[in-house]
Amino acid sequence: MRIAELDGLAVHYRDDGDPNGAPVVFANSLGTDLRLWDAVLQLLPKGLRFIRYDKRGHGLTRATPAPYSMGTLVRDAEQLLDHLNIRDALFVGLSIGGMIGQGLAVKRMDQVRALVISNSAAKIGVPSMWDERIAAVKSSGIEPMADGVMERWFGKAFRATPELSAWRTMLTQQSVDGYAGCCAAISGTDFYTPTSGLRLPVQGIAGSEDGSTPPDLVRETVDLVPGSKFALIRGAGHLPCVEKPEDYAEILTDFIKETGHA
Repeated sequence: MRIAELDGLAVHYRDDGDPNGAPVVFANSLGTDLRLWDAVLQLLPKGLRFIRYDKRGHGLTRATPAPYSMGTLVRDAEQLLDHLNIRDALFVGLSIGGMIGQGLAVKRMDQVRALVISNSAAKIGVPSMWDERIAAVKSSGIEPMADGVMERWFGKAFRATPELSAWRTMLTQQSVDGYAGCCAAISGTDFYTPTSGLRLPVQGIAGSEDGSTPPDLVRETVDLVPGSKFALIRGAGHLPCVEKPEDYAEILTDFIKETGHA
């Protein structure tokens, strides 16, 4: 377990692989912790350095009072990479992690040399939808909405497996402040203009059964960046790195090699 003290926030992170390798940074989705990437990491090329972290209010990273802004979440990632002296990383962001990746790539070109926008977009949903979710979480907690979230996260086949219960538990154990705070950050974010100004290698990934960020939404954002690529993982929902880790790792490995990162 590693903890970085960043501006008074205790951030939990992992630093795996080759400490001298090219860095690959992973940012996970709303309601998950850094274990989201466990199955994929073991399938990626050797000789890379893998950085994962729990964003504010998730996993073992301390929750601060909600709401959060996307700028705060981007700054958390920026400060962690500065703390670890990371430059020229390939940043893999899923869902809200993909938004953090877009914001960081715009703000710190020295930190991000290539970007994976996975199951994410420049803008996700509308404020009224997020306001309803925040109100529900604050009044009743995460448990009542957990089954609905599982339907958006995973395809039908995966939902029939025993593994589902572990992911449901991971969701419900997140901090209410952390979950509501990140909902507010997503609600207030529209990165269409800044993301359209990015000029770096971008790989988009979507799941055909994703009920949170449908493939067309992901593709719309990825297409903002000239020369970007898009891949669809069939039969997977919002977390294809969990449902189809082999497919996900193959797409990621190809992108790592094409960008000269390995």
